Amino acid sequence: MAYEHIIYETLRPVARIWHNRPAQRNAEGTQLLDELDHALHEALDDAGVKVIIIAGKGDQFSAGHDIKEGLALRGNQTVEERYAYEERRYYDYCLRIWDAPKPTIAQVHGACIAGAFMLANMCDLLVASEDAYFADPVVKGFGAAATEVLVHPWVLGLRKAKYMLHTGKPISAKEGYDIGLVSELVPRAELEAATLALAETIAQAPAMALKLTKRALNRTADIQGFRNALNAHFDTHQLSHATEAMRTALGAKKGG
Repeated sequence: MAYEHIIYETLRPVARIWHNRPAQRNAEGTQLLDELDHALHEALDDAGVKVIIIAGKGDQFSAGHDIKEGLALRGNQTVEERYAYEERRYYDYCLRIWDAPKPTIAQVHGACIAGAFMLANMCDLLVASEDAYFADPVVKGFGAAATEVLVHPWVLGLRKAKYMLHTGKPISAKEGYDIGLVSELVPRAELEAATLALAETIAQAPAMALKLTKRALNRTADIQGFRNALNAHFDTHQLSHATEAMRTALGAKKGG
């Protein structure tokens, strides 16, 4: 597959997948998400790859959902069409990263917003530069529970998740590090090297040991209700699309 909206590279034993729409703040449109999922499969199928990094070219990791594309191409979708689209490209793609048998690392700088926050937090570890920040302003911006994959309480804690979603205010990389959202915090100039060094350190362990350890840890989260909670919220999120508040918000963004 020829990639246009991502860059896929192998730095054995590491594969790195870059969001590559810097002029659009790395907004995650349909093509980018499809390409990223394809590249993830490519990395998983490559026996020489033991760790996967997801990063972003340009000034920021990603501004999240491509709102312009969504309004232009999917603004009049039926309930069934919207459900199918979001189930595949948001829910399934995110859980594919979570379930990947190889360790994954998000390399985050600048903005990591909404859909990008969901995607980055499907990774096992998150390395952030000091200029990074995390936000999910969809509740205020769309008047709805518009987060497709509600990973927030699992990576932030319940109270901080409520604060982020109810207020729309961002969380700095330093605060993220202090509460355990961020695994390593480094200067911007050192981000790429530090993330690669971490990946290479992890890759020194046997692949089977990494796979089984990750599976055991993820099962611990599932026993605590992780997957059931995400499943339950996805349907709640779909209900939000039918509210008057969201119809009003979408109308305003369309300009009428």
